[in-house]
Amino acid sequence: MAAFDPWDPAFLADPYPAYAELRAKGRVQYFEPTNQWLVPHHADVSALLRDRRLGRTYQHRFTHEEFGRTAPPAEHEPFHTLNDHGMLDLEPPDHTRIRRLVSKAFTPRTVERLKPYVTGLAGELVDRLVAAGGGDLLTDVAEPLPVAVIAEMLGIPEADRAPLRPWSADICGMYELNPSEDVAARAVRASVEFSDYLRDLIAERRKEPGDDLISGLIAAHDEGDRLTEQEMISTCVLLLNAGHEATVNATVNGWWALFRNPGELRALRADHSLVPRAVEELMRYDTPLQLFERWVLDDIEIDGTAVPRGAEIALLFGSANHDPEVFRDPERLDLARADNPHISFSAGIHYCIGAPLARIELAASMTALLEKAPTLTLAADPERKPNFVIRGLEGLSVRIG
Repeated sequence: MAAFDPWDPAFLADPYPAYAELRAKGRVQYFEPTNQWLVPHHADVSALLRDRRLGRTYQHRFTHEEFGRTAPPAEHEPFHTLNDHGMLDLEPPDHTRIRRLVSKAFTPRTVERLKPYVTGLAGELVDRLVAAGGGDLLTDVAEPLPVAVIAEMLGIPEADRAPLRPWSADICGMYELNPSEDVAARAVRASVEFSDYLRDLIAERRKEPGDDLISGLIAAHDEGDRLTEQEMISTCVLLLNAGHEATVNATVNGWWALFRNPGELRALRADHSLVPRAVEELMRYDTPLQLFERWVLDDIEIDGTAVPRGAEIALLFGSANHDPEVFRDPERLDLARADNPHISFSAGIHYCIGAPLARIELAASMTALLEKAPTLTLAADPERKPNFVIRGLEGLSVRIG
């Protein structure tokens, strides 16, 4: 298993050969450096995402001691308070209740109503890129689009948006494998600052409700049940973080893949009707979220291997999305791929609530770049971020013509 090394720059540059090796070795392997069981096959990842013997948390059933785990350090408490009250890290019945209430505000109609705003903003960002003769696709288009969209949706004033991306980046550092104390300290600080900001904004919206998601979350109720203030804060942070991290990284990973596959890029430029399939294929080909974790709540067995209660399973999305048992010629970028059951948005009760919005954003920016920057080329090979779980680039330098 020497090839699987999530801290090795060579692995981070291209983890997919290591995934092929993992799949060849079997359906589950123990990885001592992170004390996790790695699951690399699509069928297993898909099934385990739906298996109620696993959970995103165990605290609805066990104490840390009962589960054989150590409680997080007290100084990390602000991060865990924020993280542990978001529906992504909860299990039923709390997850069911919160997702039901959030869904009352985060409706398909709400998302569809944002479409003209998303399309218009994508066009404006690309116009600026073209006028400048190029730039960094990450900071000029990929990043500002989803951050502005989710901020607009939440009702965060434009003047307050500058810290959102840094707060998100610092908080998401805790989702990497074995984060350092420095990473933890930044995550805690960002959790405190972001929570304080949202607490004040929620108080304002209680006094003067608007036509925004925060006001909708305040108003959402079901048989007298409402979100607590902490649940609202955690939901807003989750929607912002999950609502742009994947989209930002899918955009730059996707264009980097297109530049390395000029035949597919030419086909896309010749036929813009390929955009919806291209979005799905690029999400599969270089998955922005490579790993999703689950706790084993009850003993399970995977292909004859016993995985006991208290263990942690690492579901390898990137590997699953390259499984030749599901995807024909998986290492080839194929924008016309019709059958594409990728799991980049997860599955089961934790399926990404923002997937429809992410698809709208990715299609809008891709279409704007195809239409307004048909001569877009790569200016320099990018550097890969030194992260494994959230896979992205430090930047993507491009020029026009």
